[in-house]
Formats: sequence, structure tokens, C-alpha cells
Amino acid sequence: MSTPDLSQMSMLDLFRFEAESQISQLNTSLLALEQQPTAAEHLEACMRAGHSLKGAARIVGLEAAVKVAHVLEDCFVLAQQGKLLLEKKHIDVLLHGADLLGRIASPPDGDEAWADHAGSAEVQAFLQALPAVMSGADAPPWPVPTAAMQEARAAEAAPQPAPPAPSAAATEPAQPVATAPSVSQAAAARAVRVSADSLDRLLSLTGESLVESRRLKPFSASMLRMKRVQREAVQALDLLQQKLSSSQLDEFAQTTLAELRALMQTNQQLLGEQLIALDAFDRRSVNLSQQLYDEALACRMRPFADGTGGFARMVRDVGHALGKSVRLEISGNTTQIDRDILEKLEAPLGHLLRNAVDHGIEDAAARRAAGKPEQGVVRLEARHSAGMLMIEVADDGGGIDLDRLRRTVVERGLSTEDMAARLSDAELLDFLLLPSFSLRDTVTEISGRGVGLDVVADMLKQVRGTIRITTRKGQGSRFLLQLPLTLSVIRSLLVEIAGEPYAFPLAYVNRTLRLPAEDLQTLEGYQHFSHAGRQVGLVSAHQVLQRGQWRARDGSVCVVVIGEEEHSYGIAVDAFLGERMLVVQPLDARLGKIPDILAGALMEDGAPLLILDVADLLRTVEKLTASGRLQTVGQDSADQAAVTVRKKVLVVDDSLTVRELERKLLANRGYQVTVAVDGMDGWNAVRAEHFDLVITDIDMPRMDGIELVTLIRGAPQLQALPVMIVSYKDREEDRQRGLAAGADHYFTKSSFHDESLLQAVTDLIGEATT
Repeated sequence: MSTPDLSQMSMLDLFRFEAESQISQLNTSLLALEQQPTAAEHLEACMRAGHSLKGAARIVGLEAAVKVAHVLEDCFVLAQQGKLLLEKKHIDVLLHGADLLGRIASPPDGDEAWADHAGSAEVQAFLQALPAVMSGADAPPWPVPTAAMQEARAAEAAPQPAPPAPSAAATEPAQPVATAPSVSQAAAARAVRVSADSLDRLLSLTGESLVESRRLKPFSASMLRMKRVQREAVQALDLLQQKLSSSQLDEFAQTTLAELRALMQTNQQLLGEQLIALDAFDRRSVNLSQQLYDEALACRMRPFADGTGGFARMVRDVGHALGKSVRLEISGNTTQIDRDILEKLEAPLGHLLRNAVDHGIEDAAARRAAGKPEQGVVRLEARHSAGMLMIEVADDGGGIDLDRLRRTVVERGLSTEDMAARLSDAELLDFLLLPSFSLRDTVTEISGRGVGLDVVADMLKQVRGTIRITTRKGQGSRFLLQLPLTLSVIRSLLVEIAGEPYAFPLAYVNRTLRLPAEDLQTLEGYQHFSHAGRQVGLVSAHQVLQRGQWRARDGSVCVVVIGEEEHSYGIAVDAFLGERMLVVQPLDARLGKIPDILAGALMEDGAPLLILDVADLLRTVEKLTASGRLQTVGQDSADQAAVTVRKKVLVVDDSLTVRELERKLLANRGYQVTVAVDGMDGWNAVRAEHFDLVITDIDMPRMDGIELVTLIRGAPQLQALPVMIVSYKDREEDRQRGLAAGADHYFTKSSFHDESLLQAVTDLIGEATT
């Protein structure tokens, strides 16, 4: 954000601008002093901040702020002189004073007289509390900083636009005063006047400009060829003149030939000069376009520190409310993050940090008994790794009680005891991401409502990120978020498929291989190859994208390995075209979700290409694998393996855990199961292939279950397709709404058990095989 024009600001605006910076410094230094009470640099920083605020407040006539800053300054003077050792009770009151100064500078509802009216009691209470604590008394019982109060305090502390000052012309016509916008207005204008959509369009245009600037290079090459042709023509003319003796040509012919030769030489010289000028213009154009593109891209990037300003204070306050001593350690503050992603991170990281303090960190007695320091530590780290943004939240608490989590999953009807016992730790921890899921039996101001980690999961879905949860008993828990560095630019691997360029986002590519055709093996009708000590299935990109037949070239196969561990697959393509940084061009929303395609982009020569949706691609591959319809190298469609006679069920749910639970349940009974991640994905699936049954959730992004059922019932070729709804919504009106849309059966996730679900499936479509 650019600095406001200070010359155009009123004195009150200047005070607000200064107060915002000084109060931020106070908060940072006070939290540091809580760990190191005698740290000279932090005491000095607090002293300077208090002194500056007092002087500035006196200039603008805010007497309440002068008094508050004065007692703060007195406290810091005593601490610097060694006459007062700052303890937790002092820090509590001093932090409250910093908050109070912020409210005086930017009062609630823009009431500039707030400190003299509505806030006067709070000001007086503080002016009495700090001297009392400095004299040895206990800190007053300040309100408990609950999550709701923190949000309210954040909103209150946000800069509020002050009403325009009245023109001096009203009372002194000879001295009109032009009013300046407030600091908050100036800052807000600079922050939001260029919207995110405008920045996206600007970046897209600068990318196109960069592409267009590089088109001068082939034009310059064509002019260079013209110059060579000109030179060859002059040489041919010289040779003709030598061959013809002067006796054979009359004077007119000789003169004409000489003039023609001179003209061609002049033309060649002019062409050379134009080439030099074109080359210089080409260099300047490319450099300028590149700088413009880099600047537009930089406008979207912000340091991680811009989104972490209030977290240290929040962790301390939540810990204080819970009777725990906790500190936050942040690393990677300079890590550059796309502004859209940074804005989306604020709420999820707040939930993760509050959960770490509430659920992770033990109380002082438990930590002492475990041989740990009484003060717990929560760590927040941002870093770049393998072309991705990694955000880690970890604590040194007691860890997640997996046995209790397993019992809770069973008690809430989310799994049977047998299935819960077979779940791995990673699969079990995924239940924490479900909506309304909490390990707390009671609701407090901070937790227990089950609205924490599902917020994190929702954000990750929006930006196509992932989360990995790990825990160790007695040592703490770790939440690792993996996100794209930016939503606007993708580092990609370009490949050729059926004569067209396509892009794999490089962050989702595990490996590229060029395999000899003889290295391919056929096992149970599927082609495999050996990679990293395991057999990896091979799938034709042509078949996935329905782009013709794939055959090996020159006895070798180009393979892109995607997926993880046992879910890894090799995608066979025609050729590798290299790596590119691509500016993402979103597809027209009217197209809907195109299977296996994420977005579009332009190559350097201006040619369009499609960016592949790797997550969608993996689902398509799994569907082909499950149906037994994979093609092999050089195999025609007529030679494909016969489709299995097992009955096919489509499971549509945005929760990975629920999808896997239902898939395993049905697959164990013998049904052939395909999964879809939301209603739109499910709608594409039922239109693309035959199913005997659809089982769908209701609450899903892009298209909910009710819309999906309505579309199925409205399609003539799908009207007879049985549909079952399995949802968390258990109200009678929700049930009636689902049945009215055309569902044949309605289950609630909290009430169905494996046998009841399977019995309902059997009732609708019969046994798995016929």
C-alpha cells in the first residue's frame, strides 16, 4: 500500500496515521517484554511510542489520549530506570492502554468525542488501574477476550472514516480551508480502488502484451531474409554486368543497368538500417513488456507478515482467558504470497491458532508433570517448497487423542466400530475437517461448536490446496497447508497431446519419464511400468481427454507421473514441450465445469492452450480403471476389455472422508463405485456414462444435491435413474424437500449404518451382480 499524501491531511488525520503505527509498535514490543522484561531495545521502543503519542495527542487537543499516553510513559520510565520489573499483570494493563489509545484515535462510529462521553468511564478506569498495578496491586478483572470479542475489537480498531471537517468559510469567510480526506479514507481508497478483478484483468493484459511483444522476433527474421535476397540479387546483377561486354550493350542499357544496381544497393542499405532500428525496438518492447508484467504480478504479491499482525496478541489473549501461558513464534514473514490467498488465510489460520491454544496446549500443572516448560509454544511458519506455498501451524501440547477421536466418530454414527478400527491415523484425523465436528462435549466462548476446521477445509477447496494433519501423543500436533503460490500464474509443464499443447501445473507433477516401449508390462489387462520401486499404472492422455488413439513414437513413451503413493498414475503424452510460466485465463463461466480442464492460457507465440485439472484428471483415471476400460499402446477401441457386469453406483459428496466411507462400504458388497466431488462433477458424470444408482449429499459447492436431483429428474434419459440422498440435514422439512425434488430415499448421515444403507441400495437396484 502506498503512503498517503501527508501534505493533504488534516492534523487529526495525521494523528490517526501516526497512532496506527505507534500502537502497532507498542503491541509488538509489549509482547516481547512479557518474555524479556528488561530488554532495553523494547523498553526504549515503548518509551518512544508513548512519548510520541502524547506529544501528537496534545497538538490535536485529544486530552484523554494525552493522559493515557502520559501514564504509559511513566510506567516505561520506571522500567527503564530499573525501579519497576514488568510482570504479566503490568503487560495486561499496558496492552489494554494500547487498545484504548487506538479507540480514542479511531473512535467507534466515528464519534470524535467518544473519549469524553461513551468512553470516559473506560479512560478513567485505566488511569486508575495502571498506577495501582505499578504500586503493587493486582490487575483489575478486564473482560475475557473471547473469539467474538476479538472480532469486535478488531472491527472497532479498524480505521473509521471521520466525517469531513466543516469548512472554515462558515465562520471565517476570508480564510476558507480545504478539507482533506481522513487517513482511513486515503488508505482505503488506495487499497480498494483497484479491485482484485481489475488486477486480474491488468495481469492478463500485461501477459498478452508480453506475448505480442515477442512476435516482433519472427518479423525481424523475415526482414533479415529479405536483406539476404536483396544482397543475392545485387550479386547476380554484378555477375550479369561482368558477363555482358560493353560492346554488347548500348549506352542506354548500360546506364539503366548501373541505375538499377545503385537502387538495389540503396534499398539494401535502407533495409539494413530498418533492421537495426527494428532490433532496438524489439529489445525495448520486450524489456518494457516484461517489466510491466513483473510489476503487475508484484501488485498481487504481499509478504506473509501483512496477514499475521494480530495473531501474536490473539494467541496470548486466548491463552490468558483459558488460564494458560502461551506464546506464538512466527517464521517466514517475508515469504511472498498472492494477495487473494493471503486474504483467504486470515480466518482459517485464526481457527487453527485458537484450536492449538484451546485443544493442544496443556495447563501449567499438566506441562510440569510432563516435564515441559510451563509456557506453551505455538509455531506459525510460511515457506515456499517445490513451487507451492506451505503454511504450518504446530504446537508442543499433548497431541490429539486418537482413541477418543475414534470413539467420537463411532458415537456420532459416522462409521461402524469395525470400520473405525481399520482406519489409519491419517484417515481418522480427516474426520476433524467435517462440518459441525468437535471433540468438545460442551460449548464455550472459544470452542465446542464444531465450526473451526471445516472453515479451513472450505478455504482449501476454493484455492485447490490440501491439508495434512499429524500428531504425536504428548508432543503436539501439526497442521500443514499446501497451497498454490498464486492464483494468477502457474508454473507448468507443457506437453503435446493429439497435436495440441496442454499444460500440467508443475506443482502436481511428481516426475517426467521417457520410457522404452519394452519397459511397459501388462498385468491383468492393464499396462504398468516400474518407478521408485513400485508398479505404476499407465493411462493414455488421449483416452482421458477423448482426443483420438495413442501410439508409441520411435519406440519410446513420454510419461507424466501424477498422484500420490498407491494412487499414482503415469499419463502417456505425445511429447514434452518444456516448462512455462503461464498467466491463467479463466474460462467463461457459461461453459460450466469442463471435465479435466482447469483454465486456459496463451503461449509465447499467442497460441491458446488448456491447463489440465490434475485432481479431476485423477478422478477420471480412477473411473476408467474401476470400469476396466483402459486402452493399451496401439490398441483400438474395438479391442478394449469388456465392461464389467457389476452394477454401478455414483457417490456424490464434497467430503473426502464420507466419499471413501461410502465407496468402501459399497465396493466391499461388490458394487462398482465411481465418486464425484460435488453436484457439478456428479452431473457431468451421469451424462457421460451409465449408472444404476446415484447417492448424493445436499450441501456442496457449485451445485448442491437438490439441484442435482432436479436436473436428473428433468432429463428424459435419466428420469428412471434411482437417486438416494445421504445428508447431515435431519429436519423433516429437509427430508420433504429432498423427496419432493425426486429422491427415492433420504438418509441422515448421523443415523445410517452400513447394513441399513446397503439394504436400501439392494431394495432400489438389487444385488451387485446379475
